[in-house]
Amino acid sequence: MASKSLGGFFKSFLAQESIFANKKAMQVSFVPDQIAHRDEHINQIAEILAPSLKLEKPSNLFIYGKTGTGKTLSVKYTTEQISEVAKENDIPIKIMYINCKLKKVADTEYRLIAEIARNLGKTIPATGLPTDEVYNIFYQALDESEQLLILVLDEIDQLIKKTGDEIIYNLTRINSELKQAQISIIGISNDLMFANHIDPRVKSSLSEEEVLFHPYNALQIQDILRKRCEQAFKPGKIDDGVIPKCSAYAAREHGDARRAIDLLRVAGELAERTKDEKVMIKHIDLAEEKIERERIVDVVKTQPKQFQAVLFAVFSLLNNQKVKNKKRAIFTGDVYDIYKERCSEMGLRPITQRRISDIIAELDMLGLINAKVISKGRFGRTREIHLAIPSHLLDKVFLILAQELGVDN
Repeated sequence: MASKSLGGFFKSFLAQESIFANKKAMQVSFVPDQIAHRDEHINQIAEILAPSLKLEKPSNLFIYGKTGTGKTLSVKYTTEQISEVAKENDIPIKIMYINCKLKKVADTEYRLIAEIARNLGKTIPATGLPTDEVYNIFYQALDESEQLLILVLDEIDQLIKKTGDEIIYNLTRINSELKQAQISIIGISNDLMFANHIDPRVKSSLSEEEVLFHPYNALQIQDILRKRCEQAFKPGKIDDGVIPKCSAYAAREHGDARRAIDLLRVAGELAERTKDEKVMIKHIDLAEEKIERERIVDVVKTQPKQFQAVLFAVFSLLNNQKVKNKKRAIFTGDVYDIYKERCSEMGLRPITQRRISDIIAELDMLGLINAKVISKGRFGRTREIHLAIPSHLLDKVFLILAQELGVDN
């Protein structure tokens, strides 16, 4: 019965007039013809990369700024322009973009180098070869002809958390081994403190040039949204007050334009689902709740195992308190004790308490916990920890952590 009734539902869906004109304009991968409020940054990137058009290796470039500040968009826009000019003038430039947050692409050194080699036309198995051999295949593929490779490593901080920084050192040093080709690295990071945590050798070779992206303000986000809406939605399909509400929400979230665009897209989808003729404030409120839920689940699933283990320890402590009906503050040392106790069960090698303290600070930055630094007098400083995950998601997140780590909750 259900399968037959669905036929009617899908037919009515096809007959329903969409409020979208070009929904792709609201997707993260969409690169508009003009990037608003980023002229200065784009010009900087263009000036740094321009020597590539003369087959001169440009400086390695490190781009950083908070999420949704236009970093990836500006790099893609600039490199696409370079590709077009290179194609018109028969200049052998290859642009390769890799998102280091993706599992099975950049979660080990082997997989990343294999992915680059595959993009250069080589067949490499998912596992099985020595890493040195994979490097050799990559070097040979790159050096088969005179060419310049611009390798864009988006969310490079995620790569280094998973694999360590030796891989970046190797990539920035291989030009000395190449006879015909050259490689230039562009690293993009949402973590403003990322460069402070890597080996000084790696930092000096990666950060030959740096570009910092500041957050957008509410007026700039409004302008960005209006331009996207003109491309994405049919005329008259956005109610008054919707764009200012989206902009205010994104400005509150550190000027994250990507989140504002996502919010408006999801609101549009919800309006279509409820057969409303336009996007209204109520759809923005519903979309905000939906996105927050999905964001937290996605952040938890994509963290390295050590980060997941620390968060699991926080959950375990809170659950123990519930069982014993005793509520007291949780500190870094408490988390470390539980973490260390369960490491063997999770198949992890324990790391130092100092590194755990760094991870707690990063989980705080991700918005999963609140970790306030407090002084304990002559006993030094510690962090007082509370979960920042909404209460209706706690059970779901705890279950995800247990599954990811292969432990009983």
